Amino acid sequence: MISKVLHRVALATSLAVATAGAAFAIDISGAGATFPYPIYAKWADSYKKETGAGLNYQSIGSGGGIKQIKARTVTFGASDQPLKAEELEAAGLTQWPQVIGGIVPVVNLDGVASGDLILDGKTLGAIFLGEITKWDDAAIKKLNPKSKLPSAAIAVVHRSDGSGTTFNFTNYLSKVSADWKSKVGENASVEWPVGIGAKGNEGVANNVANTKGAIGYVEYAYAKQNKLTFTKLVNKDGKTVAPTTPTFQAAASNADWANAPGFYQILTDQPGAQSWPITAATFILLPKAPQDTAAAGEALKFFGWAFAKGGKAAEELDYIPLPANVVAMIKKSWTANVKDASGKPLASNN
Repeated sequence: MISKVLHRVALATSLAVATAGAAFAIDISGAGATFPYPIYAKWADSYKKETGAGLNYQSIGSGGGIKQIKARTVTFGASDQPLKAEELEAAGLTQWPQVIGGIVPVVNLDGVASGDLILDGKTLGAIFLGEITKWDDAAIKKLNPKSKLPSAAIAVVHRSDGSGTTFNFTNYLSKVSADWKSKVGENASVEWPVGIGAKGNEGVANNVANTKGAIGYVEYAYAKQNKLTFTKLVNKDGKTVAPTTPTFQAAASNADWANAPGFYQILTDQPGAQSWPITAATFILLPKAPQDTAAAGEALKFFGWAFAKGGKAAEELDYIPLPANVVAMIKKSWTANVKDASGKPLASNN
């Protein structure tokens, strides 16, 4: 009789522990860049099925993500504009790249398919400066002698929010166009000379899709998912390239992460015959001394899982997973930088 009672107690206890374990699955919150949203959403879905832990990610733009993580209102921030080492230190944050992708010019022109139209940096800069206003402008025709371009007005679409996509796009234009550099420059938000503002990669994609004669810039996954017409670009080596996994990889291969303080690295206008000129990494920002250590620990588990198991999903959406040696450096930085109140590394729990 006693053994039966003890068995029932043991069974009840094990069920209670199992139920408690399910009930206490830790959800994490993040906010920021729209650039990586498609892959973060895909990873989150798989991770929830595997672990029970959920991710609530607000795709609000890099500027918003930086503000929220500095205010400690989310577990982590996400930005396509990396913070320099001194800003990270001042904010008590650590930073690492999570995945790499490409930013592409997209257009809405009747009779023009993806890859039909070729642009170079100088011409792209002149379009976004408002100096080239028609699609049959001589500069565009020179790059596309066999194309039948309409004598239609160009409708420029740009981001209205603080955006790492904008930072990388304007960083590229500043490198290839002296006029752009002197008149506008590079930043997450700039004073656009012309155009319509839209929020997020989603907003730019929707505006271009619904506006005849439009041109904008979006992360490649958005162009692909929304079936937008992307252009080819002339790269630093003078070669015409299309946005593809190999051309993103070619640009990313030049990154020297080991000698980049805080993993600060810009991948635009890289040399190489195959390099896509507007390639960019997207970054995670996490407090070095998190207020919610359980959530921060779960975030490190999630991103570690993504490095280990998320590569195939990333490639399916045309993102580039980071090389194994870079992942090893990142995990080492977690152990060194992210600690609880007693000084114990949170990553040691993963």
